[in-house]
Amino acid sequence: MINKKLAKKGATLALTLAITVPAVTPVVAASQENIKIESVKFNGMAAPTTIDEMVKTYTNATVDVKYINGKVKTFPLSYNYLFKSEDKVATVKGEKIPAGTPIDVNGNPIKDPSSTNGGYFVSDAPDSNSLLMPINGKLYMITHYEYQTVDAAGKSAYGLVPASMSLTELEQDKKTGELKTVKVEKIDFSAVNGLWIPCNGSLSPWNTHLGSEEYEPDARLFLDPTSKVRSQVETFSQFYFGDKAKANPYFYGYTPEITVDKNGKTSVVKHYSTGRFSHELAKVMPDNKTVFYGDDGGNTGMFMYVADKEKDLSSGTLYAATFKQTGIENGGSGDLKWINLGHATDKEVKDIIDSGITFNDIFETSDAPKEGFTAIKTYSNEGKVEYLKLKPGKEKAAAFLETRRYAAILGATTEFNKMEGVALNEKDKKVYIAISDQSKAMEKDSTGKDPADHIQLPKIKAGVTYQLDLQGGQKDSQGKAINSSYVALSMSGLVVGEDLKEADAYGNTANVDKVANPDNLSYSEAMRVLFIGEDSGAHTNNFVWAYNVDTKELARILSVPAGAEATGLFAADDRNGFSYILSNFQHPGDEVDGKAITAVNKEELLKAVDEQIGINKTGGIGYISGLPSVTKMPDFSQSGKKGN
Repeated sequence: MINKKLAKKGATLALTLAITVPAVTPVVAASQENIKIESVKFNGMAAPTTIDEMVKTYTNATVDVKYINGKVKTFPLSYNYLFKSEDKVATVKGEKIPAGTPIDVNGNPIKDPSSTNGGYFVSDAPDSNSLLMPINGKLYMITHYEYQTVDAAGKSAYGLVPASMSLTELEQDKKTGELKTVKVEKIDFSAVNGLWIPCNGSLSPWNTHLGSEEYEPDARLFLDPTSKVRSQVETFSQFYFGDKAKANPYFYGYTPEITVDKNGKTSVVKHYSTGRFSHELAKVMPDNKTVFYGDDGGNTGMFMYVADKEKDLSSGTLYAATFKQTGIENGGSGDLKWINLGHATDKEVKDIIDSGITFNDIFETSDAPKEGFTAIKTYSNEGKVEYLKLKPGKEKAAAFLETRRYAAILGATTEFNKMEGVALNEKDKKVYIAISDQSKAMEKDSTGKDPADHIQLPKIKAGVTYQLDLQGGQKDSQGKAINSSYVALSMSGLVVGEDLKEADAYGNTANVDKVANPDNLSYSEAMRVLFIGEDSGAHTNNFVWAYNVDTKELARILSVPAGAEATGLFAADDRNGFSYILSNFQHPGDEVDGKAITAVNKEELLKAVDEQIGINKTGGIGYISGLPSVTKMPDFSQSGKKGN
């Protein structure tokens, strides 16, 4: 999900939301004994046109709900701001610090050495949110702080500063459902050697938070002491451990799981057996065992994990997909076959890491084609073709520490580009997955030089959201049964972006009334709606959209500040009778200065973003409220009239 953009400074934050643009929802069933929703229609919002609108996070959308008794209610939506990442709301060792400040292995806030006043680092990139089901009567939210765009001196700090997550205890108004922050605490990752670029995440069916670590440091390039990867890992290590030599690239690139106990205390594990790649997020299927993953970056793969036991991701079998193209219509389509990469436990993989293993212990390399070596092209090795040969007895190390490379060697497809969010439609047995930018390796190889060319789809820079069809009773590529009823057999385009031949007056290079660069995905079972958040340089303002999977109607329901990415998308159908859509923004003002904007004064726009929010300074955390309850019957005292 991350885009390595730079450009932000700032001050305050004005967050107010609204939703508008057409989206009718079909016959939906949500209930208690005495309530049924027949249909839900999102009435979306127009794209912002003024500087004031382009700076705000806002919505003026509404939702029309038709109940089974024929009554219709209109619910106006609103955006509620919880806090900014720069707000001093987190408590660490008795000190109030900014919510987005990372902590080191000893739990101390990490200082920014470029700060002239001894200030801490403050991430401007809040990302994933999970609003947990109530625990011991309390509501908690876990939030990612993905990375640090720049330091206090304005210099790039991306990937150099340890990342963090926070646990927020929330108070819920029993009448209105309004959420307020009670306290914010930083989550301790010292048991797992810290946290590397946590992108998106999900709530597991057993009420734990499943995080991510994307853009894993390349263990091959790390061996070169002059490489950027070595410098990155050593800088990260110095900040986190106080020792530049302590961090190992194989520490990072997994699925962290955070559990909150009845006393509101967190514990963290990393699931090494789920494989090491650019984890965008992990989404668990209804069997509590099968998991699908996004692998962000260029030349990446699609992975599936089947745990040995329900609600336990500490051991299982890892699979990689081979894509066989079947069409190019509506973004494209293909069948999926799954290659068994191997079985492992977290402990087995962790023991391999702790043995001090390096890339050269797993593979032999060649600079040119050579007998016994396999040519592959993946996100690793800066996207260059590699010639690799697995060393004897290193299958498990390769499968779980060099997952993408090993998958490519075995014939899996590693041509996906910017694979992002994953969501589940349980009733229809479908998984949705976002390809934010369908180009590069997903196009036909015109040079004939790539080792494989499984994907030859149309170039759509604005991206495509795909649906995957799930079935049971399937076998892997070797004919062995896959122990899951939720195996993806095919994928096809569902929501397709549209590139423009030239930028419009607002600097948009993709159709502003269609999704551009889908990233976060979240699905509401009760409303039958797929929510899509953008990470788009093609739209000057990024949006959150509501797509009705039955009527196929798309509605814009949120606009975030110019240059910002819409992150932390999480649809909660029912929390004590209230429904919410969590949504954040990160890196406001990013890359706006390079856009050809003529509809408004670009310099005044940037000035407004800087003054009202702060470019490169902060991000916002909040939620859309006003959604209809799926468990409470509204007041129909106004008879058939629309109303609250």
